[in-house]
Amino acid sequence: MVRQKKFPHTYVIVFFVIVFAGVLTWVIPGGAFERETVQVSGIDREVVKSDSFHYIGNSPQTWQIFSALFDGFVDKADIIVFILLIGGAFWIMNQTRAIDIGIHAFLRYTKKLERNRFIRRLGVDNIIIVLLMLIFSIFGAVFGMSEETIAFTIIFVPLAIRMGYDSITGACMCYVGAHLGFAGALLNPFTIGIAQGLSQLPLFSGIEYRLFCWVIINIVGISYVLWYVKRIRKDPQRSVVYQNDAYWRELTGNEEEKTEYHTPLSAWIVFVVLQLAMIVFSFLNPETTMKVGHSSATLPIVPILTGLFLVSSILFLRKSVHFFILNLLIFTIAYLIVGVMGYQWYIMEIATLFFVMGLTSGLAMGYGANTLTRHFLDGARDILSAALIVGLAGGIIIILKNGNVIDTLLYYVAGSIREMGKYATISFMYVIQTGINLIMPSGSAKAALTMPIMSQFSDLIGVSRQATVMAYQFGDGFTNMITPTSGVLMGVLGIARIPYDKWVKWIAPLMIVLIILGFLLLIPTVIMELNGF
Repeated sequence: MVRQKKFPHTYVIVFFVIVFAGVLTWVIPGGAFERETVQVSGIDREVVKSDSFHYIGNSPQTWQIFSALFDGFVDKADIIVFILLIGGAFWIMNQTRAIDIGIHAFLRYTKKLERNRFIRRLGVDNIIIVLLMLIFSIFGAVFGMSEETIAFTIIFVPLAIRMGYDSITGACMCYVGAHLGFAGALLNPFTIGIAQGLSQLPLFSGIEYRLFCWVIINIVGISYVLWYVKRIRKDPQRSVVYQNDAYWRELTGNEEEKTEYHTPLSAWIVFVVLQLAMIVFSFLNPETTMKVGHSSATLPIVPILTGLFLVSSILFLRKSVHFFILNLLIFTIAYLIVGVMGYQWYIMEIATLFFVMGLTSGLAMGYGANTLTRHFLDGARDILSAALIVGLAGGIIIILKNGNVIDTLLYYVAGSIREMGKYATISFMYVIQTGINLIMPSGSAKAALTMPIMSQFSDLIGVSRQATVMAYQFGDGFTNMITPTSGVLMGVLGIARIPYDKWVKWIAPLMIVLIILGFLLLIPTVIMELNGF
């Protein structure tokens, strides 16, 4: 009997990448650029000085490869705590069975839509997947949604399983959708805003061509997902994660009819307390300036949400506490959007928001303090593996930074493009940005490191600085969905229980197509007269 070879565990893969990073610190000499602080869109950014590279003492990493987990946990502490809080909060909500009921109601409604001949021909499931991916793509393109998709994964994976698909489909609805938008960034202040600011370009200029690129990227990405779901719709066992999804099938296998619809007094108390808190928040924030790229609009958005919560909660509480809990989820998402676009919320505020959602869901159901604690710990324990992999992946970057080789690598590859032609240069810039993104997935950090150098190279050879920004944009965006150094990717895969090797097997064809597409979309930036270029 032939023994079947097993593919290495995700932890093993990431650890060997750490070892490889450690080897690089022995063979690549140490180097560093001098840095200076400049202000970009009102925020101080540390950027490299051109022509300031110098070699420094080597710092080979030895035993540090074993301390990389500790260092990675320290560096990625915000994402790790975010994952644990999200896991605990959603576990509490899952115990109320509100999400199960919401999914049942949603799928029941979509079945009714099939009575329409036109919708039936398009496919209700196809419409749902396209709309959800487009919504998250807009979020990624406009305000750089990335870490937030970790929270949505817990919602969309069970939905995809109930629809008859798999966990990869659920991850596509939010994570892939958002990162298609991230790659085709329109107004993302964390990538395009910083890159253009460092290149001394008008903020968000050249948006017309970027909008065209965003449309093409989404057509390609969403088409790939629809092709995949069509295959597994016919035969679910063709899914690369069919066996892994046994966990989700068992978790979502309960029947809705077993649920007792009721509204305890505790739900009304939670409603009153939350409503009073929202009223106070409305008085403190009667108007909110919502920023979208370089544009902004001041609206009474918080008072509007307060009024909507009052009306909708009363209606849902009269039906059942389960629907009130779903209402809490909806308004949590609404406040997340308002917080990010209006108050510059980040991981800490978003994690707190979902933590409160979990606690109030349990209190509304009538859970006591001990029950809430037990459910929260069960959720944190269930999602702990996702947090661990984020810390381990963070160790890769720590090794390269401590080894002083990142600046040396940039210096070597940047120097090799001096004698190339225009298109060859912009293409090689794209390759460089893609390569750097595999070891440094932070878009803002990569912009601060590369754009001051790349923009000046583009001046020397007569290539538009805007084209250089586009090369950065594509190089930064696509490989976020495959690099093991991305804490967000590893967090999403951990929550969805998708092994990294199976994810790579699934997404590799899409990555190849998107990377080639990036080369094609860069051609007009050097051969055509484009607005803003």
